[in-house]
Amino acid sequence: MERAERRDGRPPARQTSRMGRDDRSGARPGVQHRQWRHLPLELDVAAARQLVRPRSGAPFDGERIPLEVQLADAAPIWAEIARKHGLVESDLSVVASAWHTDADLGRPIEVVTDMTKSRKLGFLDYQATDDSFFDLFARLRADRVIP
Repeated sequence: MERAERRDGRPPARQTSRMGRDDRSGARPGVQHRQWRHLPLELDVAAARQLVRPRSGAPFDGERIPLEVQLADAAPIWAEIARKHGLVESDLSVVASAWHTDADLGRPIEVVTDMTKSRKLGFLDYQATDDSFFDLFARLRADRVIP
């Protein structure tokens, strides 16, 4: 089963902020600024249960259909959802960047990042992937970006 990567920009932002105050990290090459991690299947399932409504239809037939294609006619549907729920943005292209999502999640490779060098330099900040994921959607709901 292929995995999609998900990122949380807060830990790297804190690392970058610290780099400006800490001579140990300086301009050393190889200090890792991105933390990429593949979610375990149980988190994918938990996320799906929280975010996706069940739908009828045939099971996945193995053909990948880019999100950009799937959302091609979705703008008026999103506009109605936004109106119905009083969301802050009714323009789907502002809320979701399908081409960017396709580029991030459509990669046929897995990404592994070693944080050893960063840890040795004192960057010990940690943000659990599942916490980041669910926190993001809680914030989007609280800010009325999604229903």
